[in-house]
Amino acid sequence: MANTFGELFRVTTFGESHGGAVGVVIDGCPAGHKIDLTYIQEQLDRRRPGQSHLASPRGEPDQVECLSGLVDGISLGTPITLIVRNQDAKKDHYSDLQDVYRPSHADYTTDAKYGVKAPSGGGRASARETIGRVAAAAVAEIVLQHLVPGFKVVAFVDRVKDVQGRTDYGESLTRDKVEEHPLRCPDETQREAMEKLIIHAKKTGDSVGGTIFCGISQCPVGLGEPVFDKLEADLAKGMMSLPASKGFEIGMGFASTYLYGSEHNDAFINREGKIRTESNRSGGIQGGISNGEFIYLRVAFKPVATIFKEQQTVDRQGQELVMKPKAGRHDPCVLPRAVPMVEAMALLCVMDHVLRQLPFAHLRGPHHV
Repeated sequence: MANTFGELFRVTTFGESHGGAVGVVIDGCPAGHKIDLTYIQEQLDRRRPGQSHLASPRGEPDQVECLSGLVDGISLGTPITLIVRNQDAKKDHYSDLQDVYRPSHADYTTDAKYGVKAPSGGGRASARETIGRVAAAAVAEIVLQHLVPGFKVVAFVDRVKDVQGRTDYGESLTRDKVEEHPLRCPDETQREAMEKLIIHAKKTGDSVGGTIFCGISQCPVGLGEPVFDKLEADLAKGMMSLPASKGFEIGMGFASTYLYGSEHNDAFINREGKIRTESNRSGGIQGGISNGEFIYLRVAFKPVATIFKEQQTVDRQGQELVMKPKAGRHDPCVLPRAVPMVEAMALLCVMDHVLRQLPFAHLRGPHHV
């Protein structure tokens, strides 16, 4: 399995959804940075289940522990190991499904590839795996705020099923504003309709999907390594590795295909002595390299695969059957909890490229001796 993301800032996640614990090993974090475990916990709390009526009721505190890489909260430059122990796994919810291939889950493909799969939950395919990503991203964010003053990543739900919200907030939107509502949609005019869709899906045993918008502010010019490690290519890889993700676009994305080149091109201008672009249809990246403008992207998430309706499937022996889960704790819509996951992959990707771009001496933290 490929469980590691990044070249210089390498994160390796581990653990299964119903195993003893999940976590991450971070290799490549520069030395001398104050890493606040309280901040890491705050980000994990945004991702954890049971936080609202729109999320899975699984009762996990997701309390983070650090096993290595820090002394008195200062990064040593050695691997940082962060772990979260599973405390509310209910394996009995899956007792009648151990030999059944659940529609649109990873059960069949995992079994076909490896000849074995986790007997309960989604194993490594579960969104619980993203705990390691969010924890590692919190570390990356702490370091980036020192290396790149003003740097910020904010994501939010911009569409649920066919209800579309605003996306024109630009760099002014804050994470605090997004967090004001459990849906994590800042558009006050549309989020009630979005919430009704999710609640209806939950009551009827169904699920819904949608899209998440993510903005990256004050990204340095020059990040990205053409030709195969372009910044947008690595962002796409990171986002598409998230559970339930099914689509990615950056800048105007697919909408740009409806324009002429003369309509889409971003003209260069001199603004207060700096080279800037007059428009930003490219989404802050040109030729795979950041140009200093606001980077914005969108990630599409499918409806959650687990639903409480009868569905046609087969078991491991190929026998056809009709299944309906007897129990389980699942999100009727992954979007609200996926917001910190999208932010996490943006942070991990940018952090890796910052390390590639900056000289070693510049990476040392203020606590470096």
